[in-house]
Amino acid sequence: MITASIVLYNENIETLKKTVHSFLETPIEKKLYLIDNSSQNKIQNYFKHPEIEYIFVGGNIGFGAGHNLILDKINSDFHLILNPDIEFSSEIIPTLTNELTSRPEVSFVTPKVVYPNKELQYVCRKYPTFFDLINRKLFFLNSFIHKNEYRNKDLEKPFYPAFIHGCFMLFKTEDFKKIKGFDTRYFLYMEDADICRKIDATGKKKLYYPYKEITHLHRRGSSKSIKLFLIHVSSAIKYFLKWGF
Repeated sequence: MITASIVLYNENIETLKKTVHSFLETPIEKKLYLIDNSSQNKIQNYFKHPEIEYIFVGGNIGFGAGHNLILDKINSDFHLILNPDIEFSSEIIPTLTNELTSRPEVSFVTPKVVYPNKELQYVCRKYPTFFDLINRKLFFLNSFIHKNEYRNKDLEKPFYPAFIHGCFMLFKTEDFKKIKGFDTRYFLYMEDADICRKIDATGKKKLYYPYKEITHLHRRGSSKSIKLFLIHVSSAIKYFLKWGF
């Protein structure tokens, strides 16, 4: 049994339909929670299905808080944190659940992530420092960015990175609930690095498994919007105050 949650905010319906379809094609018992942080309920009628539960929040409570809304509802073997702009084939989830089952030391797994043009997304990172975040915005030392993204490793083979970006995080549900999901102090951004730190504290690991591949549209919101950039800065401050610079 697998559950999944997608937090929504004014999503493109056609893109979201592709993501939902990808999940519903998975050939195992499943349930999808659509948690809508939009101010208006415009999409519920598009997703009436026995394996979908739609939750209208009525206001934007943030990414982590949205996913945490269903913590007490899920009683599955595996739980998928899924972005609303992902496409994947039907064998992806069964393959990844098999990997999780065979690796007791792992809390969650993420496959290879590519853009629609098949370019690799570097979702594996070393934990950020304050310098790293500034450098990523200004691009004045690309060598540091590449080192932070494990580009010196063979990214065609599985390994255990420090943290993995959170567009597709397939958890053992027991582990996700044990750490109480996301830290809701982060409205948006940095919650994936934070939850990886929380996993470290339990003595478990995160697996990057590139033998399977998903497609992520990846809108890079904070690089295009001043408002989202400021939210990113706010989350970074909270992260460093919690975990150190």
